[in-house]
Amino acid sequence: MTQAAITPVSFKAFGADFEAFSQALGDSFARYGFAVISDHGLPDARIAAATDATKAFFAQPDDVKAHYVVGVGGQRGYTPFGIETAKDAAHFDLKEFWHMGRDLPPGHPYQEVMPPNVWPVEVPTFVSDVAWLYDALDELGIKVLEAIATYLKLDRHFFDPTVNDGNSVLRLLHYPPVPKDGPNIRAGAHEDINVITLLLGAEEAGLEVLDRDGQWLAINPPAGSVVVNIGDMLQRLTNHRLPSTTHRVVNPAPERRGFPRYSTPFFLHFNPDYEISTLASCVDAQHPDRYPAPITADAFLKERLREIKLL
Repeated sequence: MTQAAITPVSFKAFGADFEAFSQALGDSFARYGFAVISDHGLPDARIAAATDATKAFFAQPDDVKAHYVVGVGGQRGYTPFGIETAKDAAHFDLKEFWHMGRDLPPGHPYQEVMPPNVWPVEVPTFVSDVAWLYDALDELGIKVLEAIATYLKLDRHFFDPTVNDGNSVLRLLHYPPVPKDGPNIRAGAHEDINVITLLLGAEEAGLEVLDRDGQWLAINPPAGSVVVNIGDMLQRLTNHRLPSTTHRVVNPAPERRGFPRYSTPFFLHFNPDYEISTLASCVDAQHPDRYPAPITADAFLKERLREIKLL
């Protein structure tokens, strides 16, 4: 394992020099499948409040948390420890998590595949603090997609109508202390299903990215940064021009085994009925279309959830 050489891109350039921001971000995605955006501008106090609410929920007794196991595939509410397993892995991940999704107005056509949120009554601030974080990361994600569209020489707002009611999910993750060595790790090697993922920095290290040379790169972003990676949906849409890179969360060093790890990935998704069809601009003689048959975002999502034992 080596230290990542991913150079952070300042979000200040989004307004000051958008073309340069798009180029730097796109180059990082094309090379690593990951980028680090510094100076994201989200208020530290609001992020801390959402983190505190998260910790307060996971500190509840197991029988209380079990009341919030709802729905299908862990789409909303609580998923207990020992359930999610990386694709093709023999051992489950050492984590539990909570999912919040998009609130839809009554009668919305996506209600059949995007269920309503549930909220833990035991943590009074949970709704306001976590919902704020969802909205903040959703808004930031749209701006990242503007940069990606520009990098791909598409209209800057190409992605806006593809994700405006997307099945995006905020995952609140708790990795408990790891008392001893074993075959399970906090998150087995995997790729993300969605379009892009935005991850605020965790207090504890562990995130690693598999580089193209087979080396694992540690991702330890500076304070005030967000890590963004390409998901399988965008990899498919761009015919692998932007790669969805394998990553994992390894267990802590012996001196940190007694400490839990919390993180908050935001999985930005297409609208459920969006048809993922390879962009013509990403196909040429040297790069034939890997995916001649299109698939809807919802069908793709369900296929992948079955692979990781959430469906």
